[in-house]
Amino acid sequence: MDSRVSELFATGSGQKSGSQGVGSSSGNCYGMISKKCSAKNAKKAKSRLFRSSKPSNNPPYIPPANLPPEAEEGNIEYKLKLINPTQYRFEHLATQMKWRLQEGRGEAVYQIGVEDNGMLVGLSEDDLRSSLKTLGRMAEKVGADITVLREIEVDYDADIPRKVVEVLIRKVPDDQQFLDLRVAVLGNVDSGKSTLLGVLTQGELDNGRGRARLNLFRHLHEIQTGRTSSISFEILGFNSKGEVVNYSESRTAEEICESASKMITFIDLAGHHKYLKTTIFGLTSYCPDFAMLVVSANTGIAGTTREHLGLAMALKVPIFIVVSKVDLCKRETVERTVRQLERILKQPGCNKVPLVVSTTDDAVTAAQQFAQSPSITPIFTVSSVSGESLELLKVFFNIIPPLSNSKEQEELMQQLTEFQVDEIYTVPEVGTVVGGTLYSGICREGEQLIVGPTDSGQFRELTVCSIQRNRSACRVLRAGQAATLALGTFDRSLLRKGMVMVSPEMNPTICWQFEAEIVLLFHAKTFHKGFQVTVHVGNVRQTATVEAVHGKELRTGEKAVVRFRFIKHPEYLKLGAKLLFREGATKGIGQVSNLHPVSQYQPNESQDEA
Repeated sequence: MDSRVSELFATGSGQKSGSQGVGSSSGNCYGMISKKCSAKNAKKAKSRLFRSSKPSNNPPYIPPANLPPEAEEGNIEYKLKLINPTQYRFEHLATQMKWRLQEGRGEAVYQIGVEDNGMLVGLSEDDLRSSLKTLGRMAEKVGADITVLREIEVDYDADIPRKVVEVLIRKVPDDQQFLDLRVAVLGNVDSGKSTLLGVLTQGELDNGRGRARLNLFRHLHEIQTGRTSSISFEILGFNSKGEVVNYSESRTAEEICESASKMITFIDLAGHHKYLKTTIFGLTSYCPDFAMLVVSANTGIAGTTREHLGLAMALKVPIFIVVSKVDLCKRETVERTVRQLERILKQPGCNKVPLVVSTTDDAVTAAQQFAQSPSITPIFTVSSVSGESLELLKVFFNIIPPLSNSKEQEELMQQLTEFQVDEIYTVPEVGTVVGGTLYSGICREGEQLIVGPTDSGQFRELTVCSIQRNRSACRVLRAGQAATLALGTFDRSLLRKGMVMVSPEMNPTICWQFEAEIVLLFHAKTFHKGFQVTVHVGNVRQTATVEAVHGKELRTGEKAVVRFRFIKHPEYLKLGAKLLFREGATKGIGQVSNLHPVSQYQPNESQDEA
């Protein structure tokens, strides 16, 4: 890890980490990618690239002669041609499409005119149309729709032009089983985060004075100041044909959920430094699939921008960048901001490969490469007032695939139920309601769970009365999905953020003390026993005291195993969980390496859930 990495986290202090750094001779397991690893990833990304022959402003990306060989697993399928198959062959092809859709959790990409070894052969116009017709019949049989992403002409000096077509296959939604991706929105205050989300989700451009963001604010002081201080959620849907589904055509979130095959849930986080703890909680607790860093074109990299970039990298959240407010600046100013971003992304410690998106082809390539390689960082330049390049951003969201495949999802669903409590409400005529994410297992209406730990380290029994997902009723909740659960008359005073609701068979382990392998990203002096920091582990956020530092006292950039002790109440932790701690300018990351359990689950008197 280079010393300049620490500068990403030193924004709020007005200081830099100086020359005290740690060598990057070995791979860093805390999100800071080494030069060797990055070069390998970049080389791997280039080998997978699938570009058209159109000129581009991105010199690292050269259209290759062929694609990588087809993988047996995954949601990408190569087909040379699909012309008049027999009935037996057609049934086999339909079954194969079902498998690819299952691997992509409802999405698959077909490359027509490509051999299994990845060679781009291409088809004539007639053969291409016939193959697409067969593909459409296959999709209709399995309950899906097809969308042509792009056509690429293959030049082999032939008399007849030959083309390769890339097609997106997406399941028609049934029983709310849409693909749901969570995107955390980061960026400095006044960079245009909430306005951009308002334009995307409401379907109307901004008037230049922040009208589009008003529907996103939750509190009066947010409307008065124009600054987000809490975590809010907005949804953008895409139907099976790849068309946008938002509030411009649908009046309620339930209507959006009914017609959408893919849902993008935006987690709008605070940009101001005084709300940093809320932003960190949103990143650690809500388990975002991706992070969108919004940078204002006229102010460039300012305020908390570096710090938010560092947080996303530390937590290993794939990040892409949106440069907003390009309508306020000259083209030279926008290009200067983009160059500034490229320099930071290429620095040791970041080791990213920036990809400026300027065409639809760039957006398709960026979406595919972004999910495959952690080093690729797409950069968009948009305007919420003029609407410039917003369509490219929508194409990106439409195509971007999930990070986990169906096999990983099935494994999580087979585990015991574990629901993280992030929000607590009291709703008239409903009772106590908790919001959060189902980390593992399956949760159904009427299920008996236990919640805790309490201040005394106990768990209490409760019943899930009803479930709502994206503001619409849902009977079954699966691992990885966010939702709100109604708990009836369960006493709200017994609940707090950071608790977990788990299956009684789990026997959850709680602890006052735990050990973690940490990297001290920034600290003005030495980090020693007795120092107090705010610890973030998943949905847990609590002050802890440093009980012991194994080895010498720590300085910026150094590693050690540290034992922490919570000061208020015990918490439920898991081995290997990512950890982030802070106190003023002091910041560090790591992972939980050892637990000191105080007790196992002890049944307590249950609440009356009637």
